[in-house]
Amino acid sequence: MIRVTCFGAAGSVTGSNYLLETSDGKKIIIDCGLFQGSKEMELRNWEDWGYDPKTIKNIILTHAHIDHSGRIPKIVKDGFRGKIISSPPTAELCEVMLLDSAHVQEMEAEWKTRKNRRRAKKETHPLYTTHDAIESLKFLAPTELDQIVELEPGIKLRLRNAGHILGSCIAELWIQDQSKETKVVFSGDLGKHDQLIVKHPFEIGNADFLFIESTYGDRRHRNFEDSKAEFLEAISYAVSNREKVIIPAFALERTQEVLYLLGEFSRTGKIPNIPIFLDSPLAIKATEIFRKNKKYYDEATQAMVHQGFDPFDMPNLTLTPTTKESMEINELNGSAIIISANGMCSAGRIKHHLKHNLWRPGASVIIAGFQAQGSTGRQIVDGAKTVSIFGEKVAVRAKVFTIGGLSAHADQDDLLAWVGHFSKKSTPTIFVTHGEPASSEALATKIHETFGMRAYVPKWREVLALDGVGVARELAPEPVYADLRGETLALVAELEAEIVRFKQQLATKAPKLSEEDLEKLRDIREELQAVISG
Repeated sequence: MIRVTCFGAAGSVTGSNYLLETSDGKKIIIDCGLFQGSKEMELRNWEDWGYDPKTIKNIILTHAHIDHSGRIPKIVKDGFRGKIISSPPTAELCEVMLLDSAHVQEMEAEWKTRKNRRRAKKETHPLYTTHDAIESLKFLAPTELDQIVELEPGIKLRLRNAGHILGSCIAELWIQDQSKETKVVFSGDLGKHDQLIVKHPFEIGNADFLFIESTYGDRRHRNFEDSKAEFLEAISYAVSNREKVIIPAFALERTQEVLYLLGEFSRTGKIPNIPIFLDSPLAIKATEIFRKNKKYYDEATQAMVHQGFDPFDMPNLTLTPTTKESMEINELNGSAIIISANGMCSAGRIKHHLKHNLWRPGASVIIAGFQAQGSTGRQIVDGAKTVSIFGEKVAVRAKVFTIGGLSAHADQDDLLAWVGHFSKKSTPTIFVTHGEPASSEALATKIHETFGMRAYVPKWREVLALDGVGVARELAPEPVYADLRGETLALVAELEAEIVRFKQQLATKAPKLSEEDLEKLRDIREELQAVISG
């Protein structure tokens, strides 16, 4: 019997990681993503895998987004020595994405270590290092789309275009198990029908079991032309107030789509000739990889290239790879468009731009991507009056434009249309994953109502027996990790004691707290905020 265990992207949109096992002991991993969002979610990155990485011969990587690829350096660090199979563009993008992720891990560990030293605590180690990321790249095995390859005896794979980002793939697997061949399809992340730059998702006609994403499984995106109009409105609003347009954008795909649209607006005279800054070293590198992989563009983008246009460039575009150049943007008077990472506003240079502009009533903030629960971007979208940035409360007074039509994900209608291509002969059992619970449940219900197919929403760490019934009654063992409840209670007690001490000091009418004391208070505020949000 084939079993699939959902070690990630079940009950959430992050940490994609599935273990497929056959009855004769073969094991394959589909995706190896980083958990992102709340503190509780991010702690999952440190947990026991639930399997021994040394026993895995193949990882199938559907695309390069960090929530699908971001733990590859860790699994290699923990003993994986097999092949990481992906499309050629995904392999190229992972070279920059994983090195950048390692840099972030190292910087966060260094920051926490500095705080720990002030409290005589142990240093914090990164989840993985730049060296680990470089080592992991040795195991990438680029594989062209639409070719059937044998992973090992009895297991065949074909990658199909998923239409989500450059190089994104659907994985078709044929598994010979106990004299029976079973076809299992993993959708990865699917793009919407009118996605910019990349081709539409490939239409698959049959499967026995299907794992489908549901990021937007409970909603429809706004009409694309309406979204473009709203994009122009956001620019016009800030320009009329001589303020800036801030666009938090994922370095991979969303940035390139924003550049594509700004280029179109610029060529047609729909926006004024104001400075446009691409302020993300990672996005700059990813855009160069996009330029190199023109054969993966859709027809419209290829036609633009043949006409002599670079879809990701315009005369007033400035790239700012250095920190100094990034800081200078916020010293600029007047209107400008700033595209910066990360897309959920929870890390990177975008936090600096929000700190400088979010409180300005005449500025615009364009949210054009999914915002996970617990992220700063999600708080802004949900209407928070203030958000915490670098430990400081910043008022949200800029006008926020949430433009769903620019999403790289399929919406409910797109997902249903894609499922509808499966022939009535196959009527696969469907597992709805990679979505927040309400979104996954809504899509599962809609699939059953529309097509009469069995659709289930698995839980995190649920083991699915693919035996024709497709419903598991088993959960994988609890992950091995420290007693987080005990650690959290101890942290709260420590912080409460520090607060009492500071209150006592203030009660003595001390003329002024030292800078060291003020820094410690800031640290306490950040730690408490992390406990509350986690």
